[in-house]
Amino acid sequence: MLKMLTTQLTGLFKRIEEKEAFSFEDGARLLAQAPVGDGVIYLYGPNEMKAIVNEAIEGAEPFKFAKPFANIEEVTDADRVVIFTRYASDSDAVELAIQLQEKEIPFVGVSTALNGEGKLAELADVHIDLALKKGLLPDEFGNRFCIPSSMAGLFVYYGLKFTIEEILEEYDL
Repeated sequence: MLKMLTTQLTGLFKRIEEKEAFSFEDGARLLAQAPVGDGVIYLYGPNEMKAIVNEAIEGAEPFKFAKPFANIEEVTDADRVVIFTRYASDSDAVELAIQLQEKEIPFVGVSTALNGEGKLAELADVHIDLALKKGLLPDEFGNRFCIPSSMAGLFVYYGLKFTIEEILEEYDL
């Protein structure tokens, strides 16, 4: 089972990297505007996506330009936000996206849009699709299980982080 999981995760990461290459670049450019303009990159991740925020803030290599999102009042027009959530239809994430749009704060959404239910994907300035529409592994009854949303989200986080850092090297930040 571990070998199958490894194969499926490798395939998932490769699909995200290939299908979302332009979104990674666009998202990183959008987010890099914050530190260039003395702003902050706020990270929002509910439920299992808290792992991404924790990695960025408290991990072995903290992302020095990022802070955890606490409330909409602290976000200014110099800031940028990344919303990580399992599905693009998540009501809390969509509500935050609407609030950010109202304040004219650019943001990146990272989620899976199921069956056209992708309000977050529609609202985001840049959206990166996690492509986790079903479980990665089959069981003996033909069902699928293992939806590693936070692992896919961490992959996207690192892709954005590394690209942002490359961009910011040009500004000596």
